[in-house]
Amino acid sequence: MTTLTPTKSTAVTFGPLGERAARPLFLITALSATFGAGLSFILTVLGTYPSLNTDPSLLGNPDQGALGRIFDFFTYFTQWSNILVAVIMWMLVANPRRNGKVFRVLRLDTILMISVTGIIYQGLLAASAKNVGLEVVTNFFLHQLTPIVVVVVWLLVGPRRQFKWVDIPLALILPIVWAIFALVRGAVIHAYPYGFLNVDKHGLGTVIITVIAIAIFGVIISAIYLGLDRLLSLKKK
Repeated sequence: MTTLTPTKSTAVTFGPLGERAARPLFLITALSATFGAGLSFILTVLGTYPSLNTDPSLLGNPDQGALGRIFDFFTYFTQWSNILVAVIMWMLVANPRRNGKVFRVLRLDTILMISVTGIIYQGLLAASAKNVGLEVVTNFFLHQLTPIVVVVVWLLVGPRRQFKWVDIPLALILPIVWAIFALVRGAVIHAYPYGFLNVDKHGLGTVIITVIAIAIFGVIISAIYLGLDRLLSLKKK
């Protein structure tokens, strides 16, 4: 008689609302991220609201064409985090028990990156934001609603104990790739997505120190989430 070995997917456990609530909540999260990023992309392609930016060292040249606007769109960390959330959440809608090493790291990335997006925006960027028309709506979804929904849904349905401490440095790979892309592109076009990445104004050394500080902040956030995950798992038992 053959004994079936449990797969990794069967080891997935859920939060206090359980597996039954997982798929609907994952769906809500996927829709929030997809709507915010999708509408923002459409507005960008169409050039519906020309940039009001007057600083040539920051992205948003109002005279560039659609291709330039698209490249700008994909240079923002906000878009990377929201697109990743949309992709991973749609995958969880299809299979709430999805697991595996790479997926686990990307799942941690969704919580880490969207949290950094929300916190950095509120702490550094919100005061100088100049949104008009539908940009007010996309800004709300990208920087406020989706970050909150992602964290709340993870707290309510998990999955629990899916992340490991070794996943934290692996989860930094994608943000580091984004930083390299933004800095390399910035060095070519002399325009950057955020003021704290502006090498032309602050110098490469200062920007690298800032990036390292944000990376350390990301490690702390990830550690808090893993610790919270372990605490909530113990309470469930």
